[in-house]
Amino acid sequence: MRALSGTDAFAKKMEEQGQVVQLTQEEHAAHMAQMEAQLKVFWAGQLAEMEKLEVGSEQDFKNHNDLPLARIKRIMKSDEDVRMISAEAPVLFAKACEMFILELTLRSWGYSEKNKRRTLQKEDIQTAIRNTDIFDFLVDVIN
Repeated sequence: MRALSGTDAFAKKMEEQGQVVQLTQEEHAAHMAQMEAQLKVFWAGQLAEMEKLEVGSEQDFKNHNDLPLARIKRIMKSDEDVRMISAEAPVLFAKACEMFILELTLRSWGYSEKNKRRTLQKEDIQTAIRNTDIFDFLVDVIN
């Protein structure tokens, strides 16, 4: 029995999920290169956005947050070891969560496009999680 290459392993995972895979190794490599290029642009944009922030713009950041800070603070307080939370901590967690969601969405969208769909489906998110090492901690959650 031979070991599966990265492409073979990817195809096997997709087949297990009930998705038909019709990609050659070259197409898969091209897709992965395109996804990496998109991620590089995404993170460069995030870095540029952070560098543009002024030191005194904490209040502006609080007002332009898409995630509810009160809920983040409540989640942080759900840990019984946490006693006090500084005002900046929920803001920082909100930005980290936003960046996490954006990267997972970008990776998932890549798999949606790869399957020639214009609608992001839960299978795309699951595939992104299974095929990205940094999301390994979520594998048990999606199974």
